Amino acid sequence: MTINGQSVQYVGFWSRLGASVIDSIIIILLTYPILYFIYGAQYFDSDVSSQGWTDFIVSYLLPVVAVILFWVYKSATPGKMAVSAKIVDENTGNKPSTQQFIIRYLGYYVSILALGLGFFWIAWDEKKQGWHDKMASTVVIVDNKSR
Repeated sequence: MTINGQSVQYVGFWSRLGASVIDSIIIILLTYPILYFIYGAQYFDSDVSSQGWTDFIVSYLLPVVAVILFWVYKSATPGKMAVSAKIVDENTGNKPSTQQFIIRYLGYYVSILALGLGFFWIAWDEKKQGWHDKMASTVVIVDNKSR
């Protein structure tokens, strides 16, 4: 495939799933010790989805900010870097704008709404785009520079 005259290879479903698993593990390794330090072991036994503002900040806001900052500065999260992938604008092949990254993140919620169909879409799409990619006009390509 080509974007703006450059030959690119789109990253498929399984590699992207692997990247997501890596990112999830990293987020857990960072947030769980903080939550344990603040709330103690009983935090993990609770049925409550959020135990206050600190919990919300550590569990939800911190991961959002971290992911978007990685996208803005590296065009990839650590998981995507591990599988030699990066996010680019689907029309130019350049780094997406911060606005595109924010739309892409919000698109994650849309992608998961219909039983995750927006993520599974990656497996069938010609450009290997999930719904979040389509919303933000981004694609995930193999980063030959990191190989």
